[in-house]
Order: sequence, then structure tokens, then C-alpha cells
Amino acid sequence: MAEALMRRLNSGAADFSVQLDALLAWDSVSNPAVVQTVSEVIAAIKQRGDAALLEYCAAFDRLNINVAAELEIPQSRLLAALDNIDQAQRQALEVAAQRVRDYHQHQRQESWSYTEADGTVLGQQIRPMDRVGLYVPGGKATYPSSVLMNAIPAKVAGVPELIMVSPTPGGELNEMVLAAAAIAGVDRVFTIGGAQAVAALAFGTETIPRVDKIVGPGNIYVATAKQQVFGRVGLDMIAGPSEILVVCDGLTDPDWIAMDLFSQAEHDEDAQSILLCPDAAYLDRVEASIERLLADMPRSEIIRKSLSGRGALIDVADMAEAIELINRIAPEHLELSVEEPEQYLPQIRHAGAIFLGRHTPEALGDYCAGPNHVLPTSGTARFSSPLGVYDFQKRSSLINCSPAGAQNLAQVASVLARGESLVAHAVSAEYRLGVDAKS
Repeated sequence: MAEALMRRLNSGAADFSVQLDALLAWDSVSNPAVVQTVSEVIAAIKQRGDAALLEYCAAFDRLNINVAAELEIPQSRLLAALDNIDQAQRQALEVAAQRVRDYHQHQRQESWSYTEADGTVLGQQIRPMDRVGLYVPGGKATYPSSVLMNAIPAKVAGVPELIMVSPTPGGELNEMVLAAAAIAGVDRVFTIGGAQAVAALAFGTETIPRVDKIVGPGNIYVATAKQQVFGRVGLDMIAGPSEILVVCDGLTDPDWIAMDLFSQAEHDEDAQSILLCPDAAYLDRVEASIERLLADMPRSEIIRKSLSGRGALIDVADMAEAIELINRIAPEHLELSVEEPEQYLPQIRHAGAIFLGRHTPEALGDYCAGPNHVLPTSGTARFSSPLGVYDFQKRSSLINCSPAGAQNLAQVASVLARGESLVAHAVSAEYRLGVDAKS
């Protein structure tokens, strides 16, 4: 009998917790050699700017350019790509972009204030960031959808300048990526990638503008570089491999569920696809669908390695136990392929995006549903949220004390400051009381 492609786990097994922890374990930026290499790249960009950037472009991307200004793609080239791509592709990009824009318009936050009885005004001023950098992967795969998902919320937030960087190995440009940049309103595009692109955005060079925040996915070098420049710039997140957790009641067509698992597994060998179901016989049917459908997938070898390495079919006792595991796993993508999925929402505390019902595959969220596909991975949905307009807006507190309000607040501040032995704080507040500060 052939060995099963995906491991089978049972939540009732004595060692299930240990098995699950091992399955979920992931640390994408722990390679010491990568950390050292990235540190050297960042130091070189900081010290030598464009000169170092051109050397890395030649070494890693086979771009032999003598003048850094040649790394920039003009707006006219972006518009040409939009005109040159297949009409169906253009229409799909435009429909997706509009849906993403419409959804994110609802996330806009506005400044607010209120006035207290004594005339003191308190509030919050909300402003967009001045300049944001967007990293778009190149090489093995290109992702115009990532351009839309990262750029459009920034523009909805009001960011005046959006700088996109994307590697172009051998100088090969992807027309759909350029077209997506045009549709999304990207202001400037540079053909650079890797840790050197992250460093250039974080510190600036003679040609590449320094940004306030860097967003967008990348490989281990990009993720490590983002980690190292954090604090100099803001970040969206340090993302791990893509992942999906499907919960099914055993009534969805098993072919549908198999393909939903494939949809994440085909990203790369480290992607994770897990199915929870209280019906062991149904897990058998899904397993049979996987074996039958896999051969027809163009990326079958990647899917096979992903499913065998990090995938699992898990037999749970009931839906209550499935909900417990959802909150323990805190998945990036959660599919509730069950009857009346809304009934479980109040119990779900941790998930990046939740896809409700049998007719809502995660793939729709990747491209065109509207909500953002940039989501917390590796259990970070416990404390992180999808990328949104709020990630590109800054908040400043507003405090305007009336004379009467100052009298009240200064007394409180004085007592607390002296309790902390911070006399200058206390005196500063007491001056507003009109009392003898030396007493």
C-alpha cells in the first residue's frame, strides 16, 4: 500500500499536542549565515549608497548599469504595460483594484475631538505617512495582486508618495506587475530587490528616496533585512510561509476541499495546508481527491512537498474542538466550509481572514473579494491584523487646556509628579495654578 501523501492526526491521541506543535513550528529568519550576509549588505548601502546598490544589482540580478538613475522605470512605461497586456487581464486587474479600493475606503479614520465642560479640548489628529516603500517579489513568481493589495490602502490613506521596488533578474520586466502599479497609483518604480532594496528604502541613497514604512512580501533575505531595519522605518510584518486552515463538517464536495488545500500548497514547499473535520470517513475521501487531482496541477511537485512536509488531515471530536484548535493555531486563512458558519464567529478569536461557507474559497480573497490578502502568519494573528488603511496613517494626540481645565489637571499632575520625585514636572504644572512653586 502506497504511503499517504499527508500525515493524519487525531486530536484524541495522547501525543497530539506535541505533534501539532511540531507541525506548526516555523522560524523564517533564524539562519545565521543569512543574518550575517544581510548585515553586510545593509552596512554597505548605508556607507556607499548608489555605488553599493549598483554592485549588488550586477551580482544578484545580472543588471550591469553604470548610472543608478537607470534603475527607475518611468511612468510612461507603466502606462504602456497597461495598454499592452491582454484585455481580459486588464479588466481583471481593474475590477480587483476597484473592489479593493471600495473595501478599504471603509477603513479610513478621520481626526476627532471633544470639548469638556471646563472648555478643555481633547482629540486625535490623523495624517497619512509622507512616503511608503513597497517591495514586490520577482524571480520565480510575480504577483500583480500584491501590488494592488499593498499600494491601494496606502493611497486610500492619502500617502502622497509610494515607492515600489521589484527585482528584475536579467532585466526582464513583468508586464502585469507594471500594469498593476499604474492602476494602483504607484508614484515611482525601481528595478532593485533583495536586502539591498530594503536597505535603500530604509536609509536612502543618492537615487532611492528614504521612506517611512516598508510593506510587501519577500524571501528570507528580504524578511531578515526588514527585521534588521525595523526602528529606522516602520514595517507591515515579518511574514512566514502562506497557510490555510480548513474546517469542514464533511458535507462539502471533497474535490473542492482538496483544491482549497492545493491553493496554498502551490505557493512554495514551506506553505502549510491543514484540514480539520469530525468525520474520519470524509478525511479519507479528501485524501482520495488529493491523490487523484494532484497529477493535473502544473506545480504538482511543489504541492506534494508542501503537503507531505507541513500539511495534515486532522480528525477532531466535534466542532467545539475544531474551534479550540482554530484559536490555538491562529491561522492566516481560515475557511469555515460548514452549514451556517456565522454561528461560530463569536467563538473565533484568532484568524487573519475568515472565509465563510462552502462557496467562499480562499483564492477569491487572494485576488478580488476586496479585503486585504496581506495577513499575519505563523500564529501572529493572536496579536496582528490584516494590512489596512490604518497601517498608513499616523495619530497625534491633541490637548488644549482651558484656564479652568489647567487648574484641575495641574493639581492632579502635581501630586503624581511629586510622588515620582519629578519636581520639575510638578513645578511646571503648578505654575499654571498660580501658586508659589517654591513652597
